[in-house]
Amino acid sequence: MSLIYDEYGRPFIILKEQQAKARIRGLEAQKSNILAARAISQILRTSLGPKGMDKMLVSQDGDVTITNDGATILSKMEVDHQVARLLVELSSSQDDEIGDGTTGVVVMAGALLEQAEKLLDRGIHPVRVAEGFEKACEVAISTLGEIADTIEFSKDDIEPLMTTAMTTLNSKIINVSKRKMAEIAVNAVLCVADLERKDVNFDMIRTEGKPGGCLEDTELVNGIAIDKEISHPQMAKEIKDAKICILTCPFEPPRPKTKHHLDITSKEAYEKLYEQEQKYFTDMVKQVKDSGANLVICQWGFDDEANHLLLQNDLPAIRWVGGIEIEHIAIATGGRIVPRFSELTPEKLGKAGLVREVSFGTSKEKMIVIEGCSNSNAVTVLVRGGNKMIVEEAKRSLHDAMCVVRNLIKDNRIVYGGGSAEVACGIAVSKYAESVVGVDQYAIRGFADALDDIPLALAENAGLSPIEEVAAIKSRQLSEGNARIGVGVDCVQTDGRSTIDMREQGVFETLVGKQQQLQLATQVVKMILKIDDVILSGQY
Repeated sequence: MSLIYDEYGRPFIILKEQQAKARIRGLEAQKSNILAARAISQILRTSLGPKGMDKMLVSQDGDVTITNDGATILSKMEVDHQVARLLVELSSSQDDEIGDGTTGVVVMAGALLEQAEKLLDRGIHPVRVAEGFEKACEVAISTLGEIADTIEFSKDDIEPLMTTAMTTLNSKIINVSKRKMAEIAVNAVLCVADLERKDVNFDMIRTEGKPGGCLEDTELVNGIAIDKEISHPQMAKEIKDAKICILTCPFEPPRPKTKHHLDITSKEAYEKLYEQEQKYFTDMVKQVKDSGANLVICQWGFDDEANHLLLQNDLPAIRWVGGIEIEHIAIATGGRIVPRFSELTPEKLGKAGLVREVSFGTSKEKMIVIEGCSNSNAVTVLVRGGNKMIVEEAKRSLHDAMCVVRNLIKDNRIVYGGGSAEVACGIAVSKYAESVVGVDQYAIRGFADALDDIPLALAENAGLSPIEEVAAIKSRQLSEGNARIGVGVDCVQTDGRSTIDMREQGVFETLVGKQQQLQLATQVVKMILKIDDVILSGQY
């Protein structure tokens, strides 16, 4: 690149040919960005719905992940293109806010970009397209509010929550055990939920996984389960009415922080040093014993000498417990985390009805389960599965189900699934387009066509004829005035179609999740359409 001036002193930048190619602007930039974003969307399209396919992701270290969760797939992919990364962040936003619908939001954004590309080819300005999409999105969101149903539930009647959780688990690898998994997810959320305030404290739910056994062995523990074991094989494996001392200081003599050198020249000097070290250990154990504790949980490790002393004093101990686990145990048992032995008092001890060590199968795998905690809200979901990949996918699936149940507790309005909500919104947006004057009408119609992409993908992934199914859904919704007609992927009617009332099928999802999908997808598409120049760092 070089800078020259003409005879009037005006500067000119002369770009070499390869530099000119590195910079793209205008319609070319918009089309390039749309192409990159749609490439990401196409990857996830086949994973949408209960019949969606799974993806196998292999990391550089050879770790294998098998999942159909949109946020997980995109987070583990190495995406280099700047605009394609926006879709990765889009899926992450949906996951953080709602917890479910991460695949659908990316597919929706891809469908909107496909329609935007057609509109740009017809010469419509990108800003007008973006404005039309925004107007259509407002109509779609208000339509969702109109067709939504309110469901009532209580701690005694949790069936509506179960049905919603099962809808979420339908598309997961664990759908064979969806009834039991939904029950675990609902009970876990209700244990930590305040129904009066409509608040759910997710910090009180832990999820632990242990390969081995089968999915049906997954259980909900009313307490805390940690992947540790009692430090000495001869210590008690079951402690009733446990008084737990929670320490973040190590069971070892203090070390000087400055550099030091110690010469031992005689047997007496060595014995004196040994006695001093022993005194440290015995004082530590005595302070624990005097506080009334009968179980020690320590964040750090301790050597065999300290372990032996604890055994002699009938003090079972658990070592190398992580910081987050320590905090959970302190919250659950009502104990205080103690940083120094000198600060130990009976008031700072945590209390639990039973602490036991559990072993699995014929392996040496063991876990500690703390039950009957003084703060009974804390729960742990212990996930079992045939291998590590199944366990990890089951944990992700249960997290999605719990998020959906939490959303339903916060706002108990639902819309029906199977693409019925999208088709109903598409019909409403098309009707609204007829009343709009000007170029925006084309963009609004494009938005309505993009909404059809979700039921099309659902039907396609289920091996049905997508165009015929969506046409049949629209026809029935208009003729019957029923916005609940959707793609029933498991049921073929006498006329050969799979359109069915989703209320009868028990397929529904939260209203807030669906509204968030449309809003996020529209926002990211608007952002992509307004980029007309891509300047790479270091090129200019």
